[in-house]
Amino acid sequence: MEPALAILVLIGNAVAFIAYGYDKHQARVDGDRIPERVLLGLALIGGLGAWGACELFRHKTRKQPFRTWMTAAFAAHILIVLALIYWPMG
Repeated sequence: MEPALAILVLIGNAVAFIAYGYDKHQARVDGDRIPERVLLGLALIGGLGAWGACELFRHKTRKQPFRTWMTAAFAAHILIVLALIYWPMG
């Protein structure tokens, strides 16, 4: 994987992790929440960060169908990253 692409993947994971942590905080203080479709989109971009945040913060771990969609987004993220590693463009 190209170094620039690896950095983008890492940034995507960091953004997803932060967003899930922020949403959990907002849930605790009854603040404005991040829409689930945005969280799922972030899981597609930064699956490992999103999954890690869900587990660490115990955020949306039992909510269905969100959890099913989260698992699918995480799996898609892994497949995308593997494709970028094993089938580089150019």
